[in-house]
Amino acid sequence: MTGTEDPILVKRARIARLNSAALRVGAGLYIVATVLFGIAVAVGFTTALTTAITVALLLGSVLLAPAMVFHYAIKAAYRADREDSW
Repeated sequence: MTGTEDPILVKRARIARLNSAALRVGAGLYIVATVLFGIAVAVGFTTALTTAITVALLLGSVLLAPAMVFHYAIKAAYRADREDSW
């Protein structure tokens, strides 16, 4: 970090990167759950498939719910900076 970088902007960028990763992983888990559900429909619902679907949905929800809130908060902060409307 150089002396001209704003520490708030650096922290916001780090949070935005982490949030972006959480959004991608959470959405990926939803895709995995959907594919597993399709497989389960085709071959039958086993305990292992049902557990895997449930875990993927729960983990995806745990990641996506706060990530969506942070996504809009980060966008609002950047917009407030642009418009100088703090």
